Formats: sequence, structure tokens, C-alpha cells
Amino acid sequence: MARRPVPLNRRYGGWTGAACAALVLFLTLGTLIAVAMRAEGASALRPNDWAAVRFTIWQAVVSAAISVVLAVPVARALARRQFWGRGALITILGAPFILPVIVAVLGLIAVFGRSGVLASVMGWPISVFGIHGVILAHVFFNLPLATRLILQGWLSIPAERFKLAASLGADVGVVLERPMLRDVVPGAFMVIFLICLTSFAIALTLGGGPRATTVELAIYQAFRFEFDLGKAASLAGIQVLLCVMGAALSLWVAVPKMSGVGLDRTVRRWDGGHWGIDAFWLGIITVFLCLPLILIVLDGASSVSALPNSVWDAAMRSVVIAVLSAFLALAVSLSLAVWIVQLPCKTGRWVEGMGFLPLTMSQLVMGTGLFLIIFPFAKPSDLALVVTGLVNAVATVPFALRVLVPAVRDVEQGYGRLADALGLRGLARLRFLILPRMRRPLGFAGGLAAALSMGDLGVIALFAVPGGATLPMAVYRLMSAYRMEEAAGAALVLLALSLLLFWLFDRGGRADAET
Repeated sequence: MARRPVPLNRRYGGWTGAACAALVLFLTLGTLIAVAMRAEGASALRPNDWAAVRFTIWQAVVSAAISVVLAVPVARALARRQFWGRGALITILGAPFILPVIVAVLGLIAVFGRSGVLASVMGWPISVFGIHGVILAHVFFNLPLATRLILQGWLSIPAERFKLAASLGADVGVVLERPMLRDVVPGAFMVIFLICLTSFAIALTLGGGPRATTVELAIYQAFRFEFDLGKAASLAGIQVLLCVMGAALSLWVAVPKMSGVGLDRTVRRWDGGHWGIDAFWLGIITVFLCLPLILIVLDGASSVSALPNSVWDAAMRSVVIAVLSAFLALAVSLSLAVWIVQLPCKTGRWVEGMGFLPLTMSQLVMGTGLFLIIFPFAKPSDLALVVTGLVNAVATVPFALRVLVPAVRDVEQGYGRLADALGLRGLARLRFLILPRMRRPLGFAGGLAAALSMGDLGVIALFAVPGGATLPMAVYRLMSAYRMEEAAGAALVLLALSLLLFWLFDRGGRADAET
């Protein structure tokens, strides 16, 4: 007989969870320490480096502001209109998140470039290289995200509030929508600002020059062209500081107030007025998002069969890295999620916060730290693919945790006592209780990790050698050599493989899943 109360739910997965937490800490705080030890301080930076810091902040502010301002009327139109294809349009708004950056860049060039659609049809060429190109690409990726965030704010207003406003003859825009926007817009702005701070591939492909160099691009140039590790480390330290400050501001402002509670009913909006304005904004965002991708498909379809063998070799490397990275991300995230759920509440929150550390570290900074750690002992280029997969996996852990932690908690709350009574512990508990009921979230998280890894053009840019490039790097090299037709064909292959990997993982999680 027990002398004191003992919980039946004995801890399981503690060692693996702790090991995964240690891996995350090593790739975030460990690489940060390596960067700090090598950094030469602010005195080592030249005026053009400080110009890169100023441009990084400025372009992030401008990109976030434009994205949020344009997202407000689009979200308003989606919130108050019901039309055929509305669900498909909302789904399209989520597509840029898993879209390879290099593919979108080629699509934007096909639309806005000097020989693009606007220049050919309407005589409106827009410079897609330099400051304008960086901001345009950031708006392309972040306008859908801002729309989704603001749309959630609109949908959070209970239907009863609209009925009450109508019965009182009040202006819906003044009494309901403006207070909601004051709560939601600052948080959306700060999230996008933080994303734009850590954008590397856009600056690499469309930026450059003294007026359009970001901090991450300056780190890359210090490595690849100057091999000044001290300067690169100093810039990496500044980038981390910017990310931490941005993350702190995001947490501070992204706390929307409650719009009230209701009965979760939907009502027909009577305040829509004429369709004209809403149709205009919905049409603009649809064309803006879809036209670049359509042109990539049209331009690349005729070039796929003529791609050189080096592109297909790079595609195979990317697929292998993406698959392995996805499985590693799932293993780390699931181990952390299981450990978080079975820890005491406060301790679990600390561990969960640790899992979100990669959000405050750009992949290029993690790659810089790993380069500094590996360099004294081995040739970093020999480990390029391993490091790329490892960093890609850890970078997707925060997104996977957001999916897996609530799912594991629901499983334990619903079936934990029954599993305890049946004596399911350790690996048996994981195999027979957790995994069968986690197939859907695991499939979605794995597809997300694989797609993001497939399109990554970050760490590989630091480590890659001519014979070891991934597919995004191969596309970038074709663009740099002005072989745009082959680049479009390779981009189409990259787009197809990214979507295929996401679908395979997500479909694998849904197939025969009844729970």
C-alpha cells in the first residue's frame, strides 16, 4: 500500500524531451554565444554596415505598414461578403507561407520586370531590383498574412453586436470596427515587421547595392566575398538584437481585447452597401497573388524538359534534405510536446517558451554560429547539407509546437486515465495512445516543415559549394547567369515538389485517421 498519493500518470519521454530541448538551446543560444565570442564589437563596422542596419529597419517598417494598410479593406470585404469561391480565396491567402521565396521572386519579375506583363501590355515597368523590389516582394508574402490576422479580428465580433448596433441606428464602422482595428492592427504590424527583419532570400535576389542591403545580406557578403568572420559575427549579433527587440514589441502590442461574447451565430451583413469597392479589393488581391504563379507555370512548362542534370541533382538533394528535416522536426517537436504536457504547468510553459526561441533567431545567424563552431575542426562545406537540414528542422519547431502541444494535451485529458489504468507507459503509451490520435496534426506539421525546408535559401548560401547546391540555390544561380527560361523551369519544379511534399505529409496524416 502506498504511503502517499502517487499519480498514476508516470512521466514518460522526459529524457528525449530534455535532449530535444538541449538541441534547440544549442542551435539558438549556443550559436549566439559562438557569434558573441567572435564578434569584434560595433567599432569593427563601417558606415555601409550601419547603413544596412538602417535600411533593414526602414524596409521592415514600410513593408509592414503597406501590408497592413492594404489588408484592412480586403479583410473587411471578406468579413461582410458571402460569395462563390470565398473559401478558396481564403485558402489562397495561406499559400504564400509555404511558397518558396525564389519562386515568388521569379513570378514578380515576370509581372513587374522590364520585360514583364505590365511593361509589355500596359507600358508600366516597375523596378523589381533594389528598394522597390524588396518592398514589393515583402508585401506579396505578408499582405495575405495581414489579411488573415485582421479577418480573425472581424470574425471575433459577435453577431449580436451587429444586431444591437442596427437596432440603435449606430454606425458599425465607428462603434465596432474601429475599436477592433485598434486592437488587432498593431499586433499584425509587429508580426510582419519581425518577419521582414529576418528576410534573407528576398534581399539576396532583389536587393544588394549600397542602398538595398539588409543586415542578413551584409552577413552573407562578409562570409562569401570578404571572409571576415569577425565582421560577420558582429553583424549577426546586431541582427539578433533587432529580432529580440522586435519579438518583445510583438508580445507587448499583440494582446487584442475581447470584443465580447455571443452565441456563435452568423448573420447576413446589411451594412455592405454596393459590391463595387469590395469587389475591387478582392479582385486586386486575387490577381496580385495568382498572376505571378500562373506566369511561372506558363513560362516554366516549356523549359522543364531542357533543364540540365545539375538542376535535377539539386532537386534530389532538396527532397532528401526536406524529408529528413521534416522527420527530425516532428521528432523534436513531438518529444517536446509530450514533455511539456506531462510537466507541471509553470515548468511546461518555460519549456514551451524555450521551443519558440528559434523565432528570435534567423536561420542565417544560426548558420553563422555553426560555421564558427565547425570551422576550427572541419571544412564547413563538407557538412553543408547536414547543417542545412538541421537548421531547417529546428527553425520549424515553433510552428510544429503550436500544432502538437494542444493535440497532445487533448489526448492526455481524454484518454490519459484510461491509459494509466491499462498500464500504458513509455514507448507503449506513445505507440498505442499518442501516435494513433496525432496523425492529423503530425501530418500537417510534417508537411509544413518539408515545404519550408524545400524552399529555403538561407543556410545553404553560406555553406554551399558548386557541386552541392540545393534546388533553390540552383534557381538563384541560373537567375544570376541570366538564364531566365531555365530558372523558370527549375522554379516550376521547385514549386511542384514543395506542394507535393506538403500534400503527401498532410494526406498521410489524414488517410484512415478516424480520430
